[in-house]
Amino acid sequence: MRKLLNTLFVTSEDIYLSLDGENVVANRDKEVAARYPLHTLAGIVTFSYPGASPALMGACAERGISLAFCTPRGKFLARVCGENNGNILLRRRQYRVADDPDQSCQMARTMIFGKLYNARQGIERTRRDHGLRLEDESLSAASQTLKDLLPEVLAATDPARLRGLEGVGASAYFGVLDERILQGKETFFFRARSRRPPLDPFNALLSFAYSLLANDCASALESVGLDSYAGFLHRDRPGRASLALDLMEELRPCIADRFVLTLVNNRILKGADFRQQEGGAVLLTDEARRTFLKHWQERKKETLTHPYLGEKLPWGMVPYVQALLLARCLRDDLDAYPPFLWK
Repeated sequence: MRKLLNTLFVTSEDIYLSLDGENVVANRDKEVAARYPLHTLAGIVTFSYPGASPALMGACAERGISLAFCTPRGKFLARVCGENNGNILLRRRQYRVADDPDQSCQMARTMIFGKLYNARQGIERTRRDHGLRLEDESLSAASQTLKDLLPEVLAATDPARLRGLEGVGASAYFGVLDERILQGKETFFFRARSRRPPLDPFNALLSFAYSLLANDCASALESVGLDSYAGFLHRDRPGRASLALDLMEELRPCIADRFVLTLVNNRILKGADFRQQEGGAVLLTDEARRTFLKHWQERKKETLTHPYLGEKLPWGMVPYVQALLLARCLRDDLDAYPPFLWK
């Protein structure tokens, strides 16, 4: 099984990455600022403007090291890919399923089932851990709504119907997200989802976490031989890794949302860690982004027992395991795709 290696996050905006032998070198003003052995890395995510040398991009592609480029505010721009891994027959099968509304709906509904199940689990954990501090009525109602939607999702045979059920579930889930924010309410609150750009600190954290998770999901899919751009729920759009967005749906509540709530409720980040631009966009400061990434890496190293495999593994391996299960399903080694159901 794939090992969980390190991910190198380059947060300084003036760093240029290059290759020196078997090392990636971080350069600032043509001076070496740091160097890291390639064999210890599973991926590189850079938020700098200068970019990376063609030699480094080639070395990463050859070794299967994910190299992703983002803007300093965290918007994904591009990812370096080498030769496609896996069997061409697997990708042909993926494209046929994606082009068939019935088959793609079957795949998508298990992912949406996982998303709503995990969203409910997140609410139930909040009720269990902090019930005495909360008004339980609205949380209980949202949890019941999500529970009632689960059998309807599994019975859905029409993509439009499935998207409608997902929308109802998302509305119930996000409708009580603000109540799960327990600290710093003068700074951290959730009224509605704002993306491009995020208009408050909590949305800024969510956007950053989703960007990182989407990159992990895309890398996981490519590593098992699937095309991260041909999705089942998210339809084709130039430049959008639709299958990565499909895969991350079930992982948002238990990986990204839970992580952001932990940062806020444990007072790891505060109001001073954000800056507001003239147009209203709210961004993390450079120091806050480094703090975020440090804890993100630590979170990925924590272990859990996978609900389907019954094996212990780090949280950072979950996207890779789910991508592998999806590939096995498309090869007909499994009767259906088993979504990740958070316990």
